[in-house]
Parts: sequence; C-alpha cells; structure tokens
Amino acid sequence: MPVNTDKLAPLTILALDTCTESCSVALRHHGRIYAQQADAPREHSQRLLPMVDAVLTEAQLSLSEVALIAYGRGPGSFTGIRICTSMTQGLALGQDLPVVGISTLQAMAQAAMDEQGAQQVVAAIDARMGEVYWGEFVCEAGIATLVGRERVCAPDAVSRDLNYHCEVVACGTGFDAYPELVIDGMTISSLAKFPEAKYMLTLAALAHSKGLSTDVDGLAPVYLRDTVTWKKLPGRE
Repeated sequence: MPVNTDKLAPLTILALDTCTESCSVALRHHGRIYAQQADAPREHSQRLLPMVDAVLTEAQLSLSEVALIAYGRGPGSFTGIRICTSMTQGLALGQDLPVVGISTLQAMAQAAMDEQGAQQVVAAIDARMGEVYWGEFVCEAGIATLVGRERVCAPDAVSRDLNYHCEVVACGTGFDAYPELVIDGMTISSLAKFPEAKYMLTLAALAHSKGLSTDVDGLAPVYLRDTVTWKKLPGRE
C-alpha cells in the first residue's frame, strides 16, 4: 500500500546528522523544507547548533514548536555519531521532545530514490580498517526499505541480495575507497555520497507513525563495530 505522505506532512520535524564528513540540518513545517548542509568533517560540534538556529529562524519557529527530532543514528564516524546523539539529547531534553534515529545508509538510499527515481540502492560508507558499512535497499511505496541487514565487513564479504540484472544505484564513500565493490549492473550516484538530514524527514515521520520514536532515554546510536576495538587503534576516532 502506498505511503500517504500528505498525512505525514503536518508533523513539524527537525532532523540532524553529523555521522559522516557531512554536517546537515533540516526542518519540515507545514509541508515546506528548510535545510542546511556543509562538508566540514572536523567542525560538526561548532556548526550544528548554528545550523539548527538558522533553519528555525528561517521558518520563524522556536524549538518548542517542533514535534519530533530525527537524528542520524549511524553507522559512520564514531565521533560524528556521538556528536549527533549528544546534540539531539540536549535539544530534546529541554523541550521534552520525542526522538527517532534514522540509519545513515537508509537516508542515502532515500536520497537516490527521491532524486534519481532509483528502485534498488546499495549504500556503502568507508568504515576504515579495510571495511565498509553496507546496506541494500529497495523502493517500496517511495520509501527506502532495507533488504537483509546492515553490516560492517571487508569488501569481499559484502552480501549482494538485490537483483543485479536490473539497475542498482550505488552511493557512498565506500565505492571511492574500494572500487572493487562496483560491479556490472551498478550506476554510481553523485547525488547521494553522504547522508543528508532532509532525506530523513519522511523516514522519521513514518517511523513516528509506527510508534518507533522514544524519549531521550531511548537514544540508540548504531555503530555496527565494537567501539572498544576501534579505540585501541592509535590515530582512530
């Protein structure tokens, strides 16, 4: 059954993401989207709140008028995920707002579907240490829907469950880092290299309608990799 996006539209949603090199914020209010994005891998903590203030000001809203905060829950940079969840916690706690986590891989797939009409998308983020964060998605009623599970693995261990006899759009830094991931049947997207908050808005509204939002105590970052192992490596986040 198609998703009734008109029914979801009235919800005023603030979305934010800092899980990769991209820092982005988006606000949907009365069906209009206000968005800001910057490639600033080491400035997320300084840029995020001014970007939130900017979209709220443009929409002439206060944070108290927001109904839901969506946050990039990962996978991605450990530092970026922590910044996103801590900022979400601070914003939501003061106004007692519900929150909902959105997969960065799903947000990238949603961008490819919204902007390119993609029906099948594989999203891959460079996970360093010779691995990628990997997820495959199909378009169901306009929504990026996960096939199988998201995973972190070596490039030669990825699971290919889509129909590669039909076009598959590939997006993300994983394909730059590991060109061997590109196979026949894939089209590389230049429009969805990083997740952007504006593509989380419909996903967040749908998740909220399904009862998947929580209070701030339910914030659930997704790392896919053991953080303890990562921290033991010198020079890593």
